Amino acid sequence: MLSVQNVVKCYGHGNGEVPALRGVSFDLALGEFLAVVGPSGSGKSTLLSILGGLNTPDQGSYFVDGLDVYGLHPEKRADFRREYIGFVFQSFQLVPYLTLLENAMLPLVPKKMKSRLKQGMALEALRLVGLADKAYRLPAQTSGGEQERAAVARAIVNHPPLLLADEPTGNLDSATGCEVMDALEGLNAAGMTIILVTHNQEYAGRAGRSLEMLDGRLAGTPLSEPVCPGGEVQSWGER
Repeated sequence: MLSVQNVVKCYGHGNGEVPALRGVSFDLALGEFLAVVGPSGSGKSTLLSILGGLNTPDQGSYFVDGLDVYGLHPEKRADFRREYIGFVFQSFQLVPYLTLLENAMLPLVPKKMKSRLKQGMALEALRLVGLADKAYRLPAQTSGGEQERAAVARAIVNHPPLLLADEPTGNLDSATGCEVMDALEGLNAAGMTIILVTHNQEYAGRAGRSLEMLDGRLAGTPLSEPVCPGGEVQSWGER
């Protein structure tokens, strides 16, 4: 389903550029649950933003279902994000004055379909994460774990093939974090492909496979300094 080959991403300017990703390569099959782990600053979130079609790599390729994502015109790439990708963030980003049901319906606003159908799709998404009985509550009337699960429902309401979750349990205690992981495991068991970025090794162990990132590369791959577009770069040791 997904292929990442020799992806490089640099930040900064000219000789001050620093590579955030240094030749990352991996493949992901349909229906896999992949955890990406590593310390802060290792490049996990940069990688996820590239996988989501939000951050153009400086080198390398990224294909989904044979589609060259960064070979697309920006408008077509926006269509790709809308149809293929569901995003879950560490901060819930729920609209506080909308119910959980209304929050889950937000990605359906541009779609030309009857309101009753949109509501049904949102209710089904909430059911999948165990929140159907709290659909008409406001976010402030629910727990942190329930708000994160509502954010997951919003991400999957369009039935995207790929769900990207960036530290979705980062602001939660252990018990509520487990609630979110239970929801993700259930979605994966139903066939959804998931990539989870986390620093929590216990949660990573619940995925089917994990990749460890260190200093912008996958652990175990050869150490090298890519040349960024501006020319010479600072090494990670000079940061």
